[in-house]
Amino acid sequence: MSVHIAFETAKDVQDEVYELVKLVGNGNGRLKKGSNEVTKAVERGTAKMIVMAENVNPAELLMHIPHICKEKKIPFIYVEDQAYLAEAAGMNTGAKTAAIALMEIAKGAEDAFNGVKGHTDALN
Repeated sequence: MSVHIAFETAKDVQDEVYELVKLVGNGNGRLKKGSNEVTKAVERGTAKMIVMAENVNPAELLMHIPHICKEKKIPFIYVEDQAYLAEAAGMNTGAKTAAIALMEIAKGAEDAFNGVKGHTDALN
């Protein structure tokens, strides 16, 4: 397990996370992409949830985020692949993102958000 991964996320839960990111990325909320933007959102306490990729290189890029999330009581979860995370977030084909901050959740994504949040509560 990489240094930035605090727990394992089951494949079926990861699928729910990807679907949530797709919903938010398609206009059912607002998100921020990339480790720098995510770090700022976590430090400011403005993120609703953080999604991090497990296959980040170097892993130290995201190492600080789980600690700050716990401090700020922001739920976080992991997915396997940063390229698929970027695709789910609506980024161009071939793009990668180490992390996503879900900033706002619209009514169309509330059920999916609450489902994933239930998993994060159980895993953290």
